[in-house]
Amino acid sequence: MKFKITLFIILGLLVGVGYYLTAGYYSKGERAGTISKLSERGYVFKTYEGMLNEGGYSGETGSLTPRYFEFSCKIDTTITKLQKALKTGERVTLNYSEKFFQFPWNGDTKYFIDNVEFLSQPAQPVQEVLPPQQIVAPTEAKSDSTL
Repeated sequence: MKFKITLFIILGLLVGVGYYLTAGYYSKGERAGTISKLSERGYVFKTYEGMLNEGGYSGETGSLTPRYFEFSCKIDTTITKLQKALKTGERVTLNYSEKFFQFPWNGDTKYFIDNVEFLSQPAQPVQEVLPPQQIVAPTEAKSDSTL
């Protein structure tokens, strides 16, 4: 009887740890850029795999060097937002969670997109142009000879 209880407890712990490793996450974060690729992949377990172009400036080489972030996604509403961002070319922020391990049924990467936020375009500065009659010519500086 004690053997069955011990075996049941060990089996329960193994199932709990296995579930945590597949469903839990190691870290959460955000990355911003433009979506450059999105495709549905997989033989049996279909997931969407994508690539985010973060852009970037390399301080070491002094040149513009694109940085890419590869991710996976399984949430339908998020996939719809990713497809819209790919078609419009808008900058987005991807909220992601990094899993402990990459399993074949979860996708090709350890990074899973939870949400997509569209970034608003920064406001362009407005330059005021005066009509020609309001332009005032600079006056000549008068010199003071009393110094």
